[in-house]
Formats: sequence, C-alpha cells, structure tokens
Amino acid sequence: MKAVFSVLDRIAQTIARHRMFEPGQQVGVAVSGGADSVCLLYALLELAPRWDLRLSVLHLDHGLRGEESRQDAEFVRALAARLGLPLSLREASVAQSPDNLEQAARHARLAFFRETIASGGIERVATGHTRSDQAETVLFRFLRGSGTAGLAGIRPVTSEGIVRPLIEVERSEVRQFLIERGIVWREDSSNASLQFARNRIRHELLPQIAREWNPAIGETLAHTADWALAEEAWWDAEIDRLSSQHFTAQDGAILLRADLLSAQPPAVARRLVRRAMEMTKGDLRGIDFGHIAAVMDLARSTEGHGRLQAPGLDIFRSFEWLRFGQPGGGGLENRNYRLALAVPGTVRVPGANLTISLELIDKSGSLALPDWVYNDWVGGLDWQRLSGSLELRNWRPGDEYQPVGYSGQEKIKALFQQARIPLWERRHWPVVTDGSSIIWARRFGPAAGLAAGQDAKAILRIREDAV
Repeated sequence: MKAVFSVLDRIAQTIARHRMFEPGQQVGVAVSGGADSVCLLYALLELAPRWDLRLSVLHLDHGLRGEESRQDAEFVRALAARLGLPLSLREASVAQSPDNLEQAARHARLAFFRETIASGGIERVATGHTRSDQAETVLFRFLRGSGTAGLAGIRPVTSEGIVRPLIEVERSEVRQFLIERGIVWREDSSNASLQFARNRIRHELLPQIAREWNPAIGETLAHTADWALAEEAWWDAEIDRLSSQHFTAQDGAILLRADLLSAQPPAVARRLVRRAMEMTKGDLRGIDFGHIAAVMDLARSTEGHGRLQAPGLDIFRSFEWLRFGQPGGGGLENRNYRLALAVPGTVRVPGANLTISLELIDKSGSLALPDWVYNDWVGGLDWQRLSGSLELRNWRPGDEYQPVGYSGQEKIKALFQQARIPLWERRHWPVVTDGSSIIWARRFGPAAGLAAGQDAKAILRIREDAV
C-alpha cells in the first residue's frame, strides 16, 4: 500500500504547488473510462475533503468507435451513479471534421470543457494527463518544430480553468494504483492503433529511444517541460509588459512599429510577433517558425509597403507600421460608400471609428464668432460657392483636388504618400463632394478655390472626430 499513498501524496503536492483548486470549488472531472481518468476520479474523491471540493463527472462521446464508444459512455454513467456524483454527458460527431481525428477529438473536448466552465456550474475541469503524456507531447511538438512555448508541453493549470492533477505521475503508476485497489477501467482500442502519430511515438519511438539512447527519456522530456514552463511564465509577464507599451489596438487589429520590432533582440521580437498574432487571431493554431520569420523579414524590409498571410491572419507593412489583422474586409465591395449630407448634421464614417460633422456659421451681424473664422481657414468653406447638394464618400483611386496651400491639383494618393498614411487607413478615407468635385478631404482640408476668406458671409465648417 506504500506506493498507493505515495501516488496520492504526490497528486496532493501537485495540486497544492500549482494552486489548482480554491476551497469549496465545483470541479468537473473529465472521465473517458480509461485508466488515467478513472484514477483521477478516485484520487480526487479521496483528496476532495482537503479543499472541500464538490465533484461531478464529465464525459464526451466522440462516436468514433461505434458500439465501443457507447459502452464507454454507459461505463462512465454507471460509475458516476455508483459514486453518487452528478454526470454531464455530451455527444459530438467529429468524423466529418476537416482536422485529423486526433485534433478534432481534442478540440471537441476542449470546447466541451470551456462551455461547461463558462456556464457557471463548474469552476475547474480536471483532466487525467500524466507525466507520460507530458513526455509524449514534448517529443511530438519538438518533432513538429515547436519553440520554447511548445516544449512547455501540457500546462498543469490553464487560464481557462483546466487542471491536470496527475501531471507528475507516470502512466505505470496509475495502473498500479487501480490494480492494488481492485478498480476496473476500460481500454480504448484506438490507443493501440499506429494510425495516430501520438501512438507511434508512444509505442515505437519512445521505446526505441529508451533502448538505444536514454533509458530515462520520459523523465528527461518531463524535466524539459518543467524547465520550459518556468521560462515561459517569465516571458509571458515580460511580453505582457512590452505589448501594453508598444501595441495599439485599432478596429480589431494590432499595430506595432516595424523599427521598434527590428531593434529588439530576436528572443523578444519573436515573442512580440507571436503575441500580436495570438491577440488578433485568438490562438496560434497553424502558426509556425516560418510565419514568425516572415514577419521579422517584413519588419526589416526597406520597402515602404508589404503584405503576407498566415493561417487566420492578414499582415501588412506600411511605412513604419505593421498591422496584424484578420483576413477579409479589405475589398472594394466592403469599403465603398456614398452618403448624402445634411447641414447642420453629423454622420459616422462607415468602417471607421470616425464622425464627420457639418456646421453652418453666419458671419453677418454676429458679435461673437470663434477665432478660427478669422484666423484659420482649416475646415472652413465659403457656403455661397457651394451648390448645397453635398455627399460623403470614401476616397477612390484617381481622386484629385487642390488643397489650400497647393499650386495645383494633387492626387489624393500622392497626399497619402506625403503624409505617410498607412495603407489600411486609406480604405475608408472620407472626402466631401459637391456634385462631381471634391471640396474637402480628411486631414487635407478644403479645396483652395472654395475655402472661406475674410469676405465670406456664411461658412461651412467640417470637423472630424474620433469615436
């Protein structure tokens, strides 16, 4: 019985060290029916009084193994009933998923756990991942080219509230725990199938490495995960600090100065890029070293503009800025607009956090006109020179007009270049037209021939405001 108590003690130490539970929490135990999850359930039943935990059982039936899957669900149902625990059972079909079956099943489980926590009935979900799973995960990610973050492996505690109390217990110890207590479990036949990459690592690659290179390879890989996890915890805090200083959120995208990024040490720069990608996309699925390196090349480029795409991301470089956004929304069909303008009135610019306000000021007989009427032509148009049929639309390629201070017509595109306006800000750039003529453009002001002078009797003031 000494080994049994040793396993329980180590599980308790793991829970305490990683602060997996707070006293009195509702904990859902993910039980597939296999040895690891059944061991987890019985261990938490014994340890629950230490934290006054209230346990329930969660089971997801993927339906991948037909009758065998149904029997697993019935086994878990009977187990929960025998132990007097509430059961939440869900069915999910993952066979038609575009992901491979391993990924599809994993994503379905995580979605189930997250939704259960979000519902408010459960505060933590405990899963049966062991130290053996950790070793397999680290090796699997290393072979796929993961960086330090990937080598941290399976996190003992996630920000979403998923915890792994068995993460420092070997799979062999789990089985010994169950055998010594006479506890039965179900064997998942798919665990023996070499169709799945993880099974090939478990049954072929790791045993070969243990025989020919390092008998303690499992422990070595688990230590690698522990080391990487501590490193990543420090980096997470540091990147939190740097991203809060240097990231600008704009319309669902993240902006970052290219020169600032290029000036950072590579370890910092790569993590800043990863964080920007994760904040924009919501996760890092499909992102690899090549995508990070491509962004770094884009930041160092001497070209004024550039663009690249990664899974779920559209990344622009324009002048000194990098923009991390989601795909779509950049086509002409999504940006062209044309709106009639009332005077006075205010209208919001479609696709931008900006309003355009029009105000008519009558100079005749006024005793208290604002200073700008006398001293500043910016935004002021001579109302008597306008037809009054005004429209607000977005800038279009080929648009031109003569702003005050210029000797002739200027392409608005050229004005963008002179003012170093990034490409993505140009998409919804507002101009005001009178008939077919542009009489005002954002930032560049009124047309020279229509600007209000000292003799103007009525002045149309156009103002732009952020919202």
